[in-house]
Amino acid sequence: MRFALAIEYDGGTFSGWQRLTQAGSLEQDGSLQTALEIALSKVADAPVDTVCSGRTDAGVHARCQVVHFDTDAQRDLRGWVLGVTANLPPTMAVRWCVPVDEAFSARFSARARRYRYRILNRSARPGFERQYLGWERLPLDADAMHTAAQALLGEQDFSAFRSAQCQATHARRNLQAINVQRDGAEVVVEVQANAFLHHMVRNLVGSLLVVGRGERPINWMAELLAGRDRTKAGPTAAASGLQFLAPMYPRQWGLPDEVSGDV
Repeated sequence: MRFALAIEYDGGTFSGWQRLTQAGSLEQDGSLQTALEIALSKVADAPVDTVCSGRTDAGVHARCQVVHFDTDAQRDLRGWVLGVTANLPPTMAVRWCVPVDEAFSARFSARARRYRYRILNRSARPGFERQYLGWERLPLDADAMHTAAQALLGEQDFSAFRSAQCQATHARRNLQAINVQRDGAEVVVEVQANAFLHHMVRNLVGSLLVVGRGERPINWMAELLAGRDRTKAGPTAAASGLQFLAPMYPRQWGLPDEVSGDV
């Protein structure tokens, strides 16, 4: 039987989502995937493999990461949620678990992924919540950042914002929405796309920060996009400020409302 499961996590102490080894030891591996699969395997009393909606990098957090897994173990849904959570590190927790059709794929059935990047914009570095924030000491023009970002909408070649380690076969992605706004001392960037390249969101934010500081004009983001040259764009923003909010799926799969809708 196939299940979809949602987890939240603080990625600060992990090497990222993807399993690094086949050793099966969290101490040897350090990945979120390994931690989850160890916990699932204990509850199922058999090895369990997972597929996630979108891999996150080291230090990146998630509010609602969705995975699917197959098992013959007979457990009620409450047992999966509470049993797996009890076997996870304290920085990970299961939010819900639902049965799904065997054709469902957490990765390939998703139509969008949503991220949020929080920037503390003040002269002093953060103390409280420092593990969940980026930081910029110079004043940022959030309106200019938002206007500049709109040039990125639509299906585009995002080569200027992909890392050198990116293994994707091509750099075309459909950026469905991007919003930058100020909330007190924070500047918040929210972005949604059908999929993302390695470091794409952090590289977008790093370039928007250059615009926000007034070092480049608003049309610079469009120029970077057209130039497709990563070396000309801004630096990669720190992982700490990035949160994977959730993937989005067609309603046909019967998943909770927070991950279901029209895209």
